[in-house]
Amino acid sequence: MSAKRRGVEFSVLVVQKYGGTSVGSTERIRVVANRVQRVVSEGHHCVVVVSAMGHSTDALVDLANELVPRADLREMDSLLSTGEQVSASLLAMRLIHLGCPAKSLTGWQAGIETEAVHGNARIAAIETATLRSLIDKGIVPIVTGFQGIADGEITTLGRGGSDTSAVALAAALSADVCEIYTDVDGVYTTDPRVVKTARKLDRVSYDEMLELANLGAQVLHPRAVENAKHFAVPLVVRSSFTEEEGTKVVAMTENRMEERHVVTGIAFERQVARIAVIGVPLEQHGLASVFSELAEHGVNVDVIVQSVVGEATVDVSFTVNEPDVERAVDIVQGLKSKLGFARVESESNLAKVSIVGAGMISNPGVAAQMFVTLRDANIFVQMVSTSEIKVSCVIPAGAVEAAVQALHHTFVDANSEVAVSAN
Repeated sequence: MSAKRRGVEFSVLVVQKYGGTSVGSTERIRVVANRVQRVVSEGHHCVVVVSAMGHSTDALVDLANELVPRADLREMDSLLSTGEQVSASLLAMRLIHLGCPAKSLTGWQAGIETEAVHGNARIAAIETATLRSLIDKGIVPIVTGFQGIADGEITTLGRGGSDTSAVALAAALSADVCEIYTDVDGVYTTDPRVVKTARKLDRVSYDEMLELANLGAQVLHPRAVENAKHFAVPLVVRSSFTEEEGTKVVAMTENRMEERHVVTGIAFERQVARIAVIGVPLEQHGLASVFSELAEHGVNVDVIVQSVVGEATVDVSFTVNEPDVERAVDIVQGLKSKLGFARVESESNLAKVSIVGAGMISNPGVAAQMFVTLRDANIFVQMVSTSEIKVSCVIPAGAVEAAVQALHHTFVDANSEVAVSAN
């Protein structure tokens, strides 16, 4: 890596994050160490954030489950935080062996302060004095992702926490770039395992990437993208297994909107369930009660459709993750005597497929084209949700691959110079 201003090379600060597959073995850690050493040897500064090795977090969860049916959240955070410490220490050892000064740091040692929530905390602030001191001394900080500290207690950031750690550190340190290394070589127009013609994109906007991440793409966590957009952190998604350039996540103005195609990616999500509450009396303000109760119990609600049946009642349907459907039905049933609705229905074995693209803002008729494509593929649409840059349809789970392939053919394959994607 090198950078120049007016022909003169200058030092840049790079934050690199390596996921579990990238540090999944000692051999992989050797490769990562070589990559980090190369950045330093070019005269640049580097801060590294690591996930736990491979499936070690799952193994720790399994150990806890063998002992107790429901682990104490404080102790669970203390347990799970050890996974990243193993990766950080091993990588630091290897770098020191290669003659590259390095030091492993836990989240709290790196100054990452969070809200006082166990299991899914949000970063509140980062005290960068320790990190800046190490950087100034030419020492590479190796920071454990996924964790921080609140009131002297270890906290974890939840799913995708290492991505969030890396972006937050890049923002706090005003890094020149944040590189997210994973087992894929960038962001694709859709999952290449489902569509063989899926293509890697050179760049994608923050807004599009945020929609794709929320709609099922697994490359980046939504919280990381949200923070990157808010703090204007330049992101690059790359593979730690190749030397490919990867995909840049940038501001919309950098994405040459006038040159972009209308739809830039197809995302999908399996394991969707629909719940319908029939005959909700209007005077009871039942919808507020239903969704407030679900939120209080931590049930994430996605697509919502309301239909007015008569002057006095409404029917409302909404989707949840399939593993949550039984719990969600029980929660809603518990409100029946209070709200006086007629009944609750549920349906599983559904999926959600979405088209995403900034060009949809100024191009009417995209939704109609999506519906025609699904109709021609004999795929029944049960629910629809839209925003300025996406249209999502709930469909039978068994039709999801056919739907993705048909939509990709219509919106991407027909345009040879597409500019954005999902994986």
